[in-house]
Amino acid sequence: MPIEFTHIPGKTADAAVPFFYDFAETATKLGLIEDGGFRKIVVDDSAGLLTNMDLATQVLDRTSSLGVVLTHWAGVVEPTVAARQLASIDRKSGGRLALRMIGEPLRDADAETRPVGHTVIWQRIDEYLVLLKRLWSNDRPFDHEGAFYSIKGGYVPRKGPHGADLIIRMGGQSGTALKVAGRHADVFELAPGSIDEVRRLMERVRGAAAEHGRAGKLRFALPVRIHQGASASGPKAVDVAGPPAQAVLSLLAYAALGIDEFMIVGVDTPREIATTGRETIALLRNSLARRESDAFQPGAYAPRAGLETRAAG
Repeated sequence: MPIEFTHIPGKTADAAVPFFYDFAETATKLGLIEDGGFRKIVVDDSAGLLTNMDLATQVLDRTSSLGVVLTHWAGVVEPTVAARQLASIDRKSGGRLALRMIGEPLRDADAETRPVGHTVIWQRIDEYLVLLKRLWSNDRPFDHEGAFYSIKGGYVPRKGPHGADLIIRMGGQSGTALKVAGRHADVFELAPGSIDEVRRLMERVRGAAAEHGRAGKLRFALPVRIHQGASASGPKAVDVAGPPAQAVLSLLAYAALGIDEFMIVGVDTPREIATTGRETIALLRNSLARRESDAFQPGAYAPRAGLETRAAG
């Protein structure tokens, strides 16, 4: 399966406002992201869930093929309301929407929506996702009385194109988080780490998914920061430094683990976006295409094992 690239917006060094708030520049950047080989963009604004939904709609309006990964958390909106809103965005997107579930709201102002205790947080997420999927698939109203939600006559008359198969993205490292992700996640967002650390986490996630017969259905995404100088601050990510050829070698070592997607952080100016698309993304895809072509030739992988080992170290 080809590697996909997802853009995670941040603040530029010379900008005082987040990525989405300078509308003229955002339109330019979205065009560069879409044309540069990125398949998706993460919408994850600290202003809150409803703002994220509005921004996701704006991104869909301004692009034709770019997928939107909408960051979401349980507790701010009731499941029936959220299911209707997300189905509406999914219809508008033509199937370009994915739902990224995180364990905690980003704002302290939402503290009253947070249950106490790590296990309780994930139990609520589990019940919330069960209800969303049921609302996206049921053909008649239903009642539900659970630990966190009570629903009477729950029904979403207009489903999205995905229905209950809307892509769910999750992460986490605790046993509780992995148990919920193993049940629900289609894409698991890995925590950054060394080759061995990432491999071990992938094995744990597959084990959790296997309990639900889903081990072969999971895809893996890894956050990556590409830079040629000193590493910039921002979301936690695997640091990939150096010129494009060197960066690609490092990424190939991670791709060899079975990672399907790189989530790129720290690439926010128009020049950085264009350069990353033209150089790093294009070079990685060309390298993978050559490897797939060589796979049918005896001994094709022999000279490459050393490259992957050096990249991993």
